Amino acid sequence: MIIEMRTCWTKPGKRAEFLQIFRTRSMPAHAEIGMKILGPFNSVEDPDVFFFMRGFPDLESREPMKAKFYEGALWKNELEAIMLPLLEKWEVVLVDDPDGQVRW
Repeated sequence: MIIEMRTCWTKPGKRAEFLQIFRTRSMPAHAEIGMKILGPFNSVEDPDVFFFMRGFPDLESREPMKAKFYEGALWKNELEAIMLPLLEKWEVVLVDDPDGQVRW
């Protein structure tokens, strides 16, 4: 399994708003495509930071699955305009879970 370990910084005071949309709209859409999400996890040190992991069956499926989400109607017509303005930045580290140890 290929996992994106994602760190997100929201604009000050916007983490709760972002995560409400993420949990109710974005996560179900990811699941429909077959992407697994573990988290989100709130930073206890910074009220504007959270973390989550997004899993893909393998490296070859990652880009097509991401494209299905980010080029889809939900993202393009709704979520992109709502969610992106709430974020300052994000970082992604791509890792492999060759033994399938992550429990979703």
